[in-house]
Amino acid sequence: MADASLLTSLFPEEVVTRALVRDVELPYGAGTMALITLDNGRDHTRPSTFGPAGLFSLRDALDAVAARVARNEISAVGVTGKPFIFAVGADLSGAPLIAARDEALAIGRLGHAVFRRLGELGVPSFAFVNGAALGGGLELALHCTYRTISSGVTAVALPECFLGLLPGWGGTYLLPHLIGPGSALKVIVENPLSQNRMLRGAQAFSLGIADAMFEPADFLAESLRWAARVLTGAAEVSRAIPAQGWDPASWDQAVAAARLFADGKLHGAAPAPYRAIDLVAAARGRTRDEGFAAEDEGLADLLLSDELRAGLYAFDLTQKRARHAAGAPDAVPARGVDPPRPPRDGIARPVTKVGVVGAGLMAAQIALLFARRLEVPVVLTDLDQARLDAGLGHVRAEVARLRERGRISADAAARLTALVTGSLTKDAFADADFVIEAVFEEMAVKQRVLAEVEAVVRPDCVLATNTSSLSVTEMASGLAHPERVAGFHFFNPVAMMPLVEVVRGATTDALSTDEGTTATALAVGTALKKNCVLVKDAPAFVVNRLLTRFLGEILAAVDEGTPIEVAEHAPDPLGLPMSPFFLLQLVGPAVALHVGETLAEAYPDRFGVSPKLRALVAAGKTVVYRPGLTVDESVAAILAGGDRPSTAEEVRERALEALAEEIRLMLDEGVVAGPEDIDLCMILGAGWPFHLGGITPYLDRSGIAEKVTGTRFHL
Repeated sequence: MADASLLTSLFPEEVVTRALVRDVELPYGAGTMALITLDNGRDHTRPSTFGPAGLFSLRDALDAVAARVARNEISAVGVTGKPFIFAVGADLSGAPLIAARDEALAIGRLGHAVFRRLGELGVPSFAFVNGAALGGGLELALHCTYRTISSGVTAVALPECFLGLLPGWGGTYLLPHLIGPGSALKVIVENPLSQNRMLRGAQAFSLGIADAMFEPADFLAESLRWAARVLTGAAEVSRAIPAQGWDPASWDQAVAAARLFADGKLHGAAPAPYRAIDLVAAARGRTRDEGFAAEDEGLADLLLSDELRAGLYAFDLTQKRARHAAGAPDAVPARGVDPPRPPRDGIARPVTKVGVVGAGLMAAQIALLFARRLEVPVVLTDLDQARLDAGLGHVRAEVARLRERGRISADAAARLTALVTGSLTKDAFADADFVIEAVFEEMAVKQRVLAEVEAVVRPDCVLATNTSSLSVTEMASGLAHPERVAGFHFFNPVAMMPLVEVVRGATTDALSTDEGTTATALAVGTALKKNCVLVKDAPAFVVNRLLTRFLGEILAAVDEGTPIEVAEHAPDPLGLPMSPFFLLQLVGPAVALHVGETLAEAYPDRFGVSPKLRALVAAGKTVVYRPGLTVDESVAAILAGGDRPSTAEEVRERALEALAEEIRLMLDEGVVAGPEDIDLCMILGAGWPFHLGGITPYLDRSGIAEKVTGTRFHL
């Protein structure tokens, strides 16, 4: 094993998780348990993780426990965590400093060497999972003989594939042998690739990850009583492991299904999920030692990969920079990923009532979100009673669905329903603090609506627009107080997509969005549990501008004669969340055409309007694919034709080079504070994957950024 000082030197910023041991006398004459508590000395906002020093602390504790076992002083060992946290896996702060494969290999071997001791002490070991158990934290529990879990736990997962790693401390071997390959691969591959989905305590228990579940209030006491009963034989632990082992055919079927799922998500673009699947596939015929050694090799390879570096960069963005918008009032401008200071206290105005203009589907989603998160009255308005009733009906139906799924209580459902009301007159906004319009995407309509709202609201009321592409400055130009107008662009579906683009009006004194309005919009976004990126008023802002440029180049290739079946799969090697034509269908051809026309008018040298897209809209086509994801024949006919076809590689390079050019221009224009905000927008607003780092790290490492712009985005 590598020298301890060498490994710890790679993690200079490690917050060390200590393994604190105390004796617990178990009831029912079960003897003494050495109970280890994992605690890094911080509160729950800084979860316990394992870097080298933390692993050495646990190793030392287990050495002491093993000596006591040899002296027959203890009958069992238990492991639990500090309040709300069991352990959340490896400390990855030092990962970027690992430069050699032998260093990476040593990290994997150290984790295995320490964790496996829990199953080799000569007495039973118990993991009492009292809180979040992620990655190596869950793997530590898997090494124990028995596991209990609190019903209050909200995060149980092996998220490594989401970041570009694999469960490298036992997960790919132990979990499939415990709960079966199908369930294990859902935890190891499917959940991480599904927006990093977590299991709750009850779900982990039902899968067989835990042997018993208890309520949070007396979790540790009940777990100790249960452990005592297991030790005395009063409680029998039943597991669904077949007596003859898992069926080889079903094991192979589960592996094939996982590969198909990964292909559908990534098209082979990121190595980690496939490496994890390979390890699970081989685990059926391997010994524990062989399985752990294979994990060491896989972890060592991935710790040095570009995809992990991009994943860690993206993770840092979403955990740090996303919390405080760069360029916020009284914030320190930041080009790196460290968050600037939040806006100074008192500058953001309180919001106690919200108005929403429009009662369509988007407006209804926005109204419900405000009611759920701010818990203040929300008033919808529209032109006639039928539209208003439809909007309110959508809100009530969604509240009912939340209640049916157990997401909210009956009392909460009643409160939400009462908070959202409707009015045919904008006079209902007279005492509102924040009014957002979500009407048809046409400048004249939005200008008229804002003028009508301004006539009835208080002077300090913030006026917001959910426009996806129109100029906020122009929209506010006819108002008496344009400085209180801000863009507040949600992404669809509103409840799920985590990004809001907060758009400031032009920088001229007369039309600029003032600091109080900007700070209020950012504070409201945070209260809505959204991540806000502050954006300069420029056509289509960030996400829609880049997606339109990207899609526009692919459509241009189709206009020239590239078959749709070639164009739609051209970006597959990037592992994007959907194909370009599925994106077109999701957005809607008419909406895509409108945004494209807006950008073509603003930047005619770079944005064109596809004749074939215009023909799709003229033909009334709203979908590209039939059920089963086959291209509609009538759509294919419209998209056919042309005499200059491109290969898939040519289409992909063309689209990526266009992105590099557009991002550089946006940064030069000051649309956002830095390339980190571009990436944050693409990750949170478009669902672009962590293994690309959003997009700019990929453009750097592929050489496209330098080819197109003469320099890298990250120097």
